[in-house]
Amino acid sequence: MESGNDTQISEFLLLGFSEEPELQPFIFGLFLFMYLITVFGNLLIFLAVSSDPKLHTPMYFFLSNLSFVDICFTSTTIPKMLWNIQRQSKHISYAGCISQIHFFLLFAGLDNFLLTVMAYDRYLAICYPLHYTVMMNPWHCGLLVLVSWVMSALNSLLQSLMILRLSFCTGLEIPHFFCELNQVVQCACSDTFLNDIVIYFAAAILGGGAFTGIIYSYSKIISCIRRISSTQGKYKAFSTCASHLSVVALFYCTVLSVYLSPASTHSSQSNITASVMYTVVTPMLNPFIYSLRNKDIKRALRRFIGVSSLKMPTYLWLKKCK
Repeated sequence: MESGNDTQISEFLLLGFSEEPELQPFIFGLFLFMYLITVFGNLLIFLAVSSDPKLHTPMYFFLSNLSFVDICFTSTTIPKMLWNIQRQSKHISYAGCISQIHFFLLFAGLDNFLLTVMAYDRYLAICYPLHYTVMMNPWHCGLLVLVSWVMSALNSLLQSLMILRLSFCTGLEIPHFFCELNQVVQCACSDTFLNDIVIYFAAAILGGGAFTGIIYSYSKIISCIRRISSTQGKYKAFSTCASHLSVVALFYCTVLSVYLSPASTHSSQSNITASVMYTVVTPMLNPFIYSLRNKDIKRALRRFIGVSSLKMPTYLWLKKCK
């Protein structure tokens, strides 16, 4: 196949889930519903934590950051997919595709690093309770989040620049609902060996390193919990980690099922479904997982919703008096 210059490419085609027109309204309604739940659920968690001084602790600081990142993460893919379904189009511009890859990798990396930081936070809280407030001071917490942003931004920038060096042919179809990095690289006409090396190296160093950090933290946590004498103490220590473990399992299981699957089945419908799990379902479920068994979050949510509902009638009454 003769390679073309990347300037000849103006757009890609996102094939999405189904070609059948009768399924498009159902897909549109389903993903619009999930997107709205994701945005409002995570926004409520973020605002509740920010407005309640009792939740200004490292654990909830990281949780509020995770909620903000989840909103951004989902917003990189779903609005464009909904827009295409509404307009009965499959097109995404070349610049739009590169931008989507960049921000998708940025917020996916942040999700990955924040889950690792939260595991580290639980490790310090359970294994070193007497030194926890000193070790996880506000400066240290801010530094951990800043490092997560910097590392994720550098990775997404590197991957985006590596895409820009590729040449593409005309008529490019991506068998996905968004510009997924591996799928776009496979569409290139030029040699992609260097891109593949960078992708696997980044996945091994960043993804593998973060996952190893989580495993290490929880191995130490389990070791500390086993040394607790009382059953109630063990349950209380483990209950603080249960929500985080649920999110980690859901996120990493679906990600690994996509990126460790054989190349021959990488673009199959099952892998697209798995992609939906970590790009849409996991961010949507996070607010429920963290709030259902967390009395502090439920109390903060009730307080925030109650204050907001009281402010609105007062504002309308004052406006009427004017």
